[in-house]
Amino acid sequence: MVASTRAARKPAALAVPNLSAASAALWLTATVLVAALAYYFIGYDQGAWSVFGSDTHIHEFVHDSRHFLGFPCH
Repeated sequence: MVASTRAARKPAALAVPNLSAASAALWLTATVLVAALAYYFIGYDQGAWSVFGSDTHIHEFVHDSRHFLGFPCH
């Protein structure tokens, strides 16, 4: 009886959130904004042209990831 019960079970359905169009647009906008900021700080923040002035802390913090992703920096 145990084997037949296991065979008769249906696979569990995935939970899909019910998002409205406005909510989906908000999530998409937030995701694009965070991705653009990450791309700027990893790819283009050189320290000398930094939005924080002549500070190179962010550049040095992401230095190895810049090379790993193929961005030249020196």
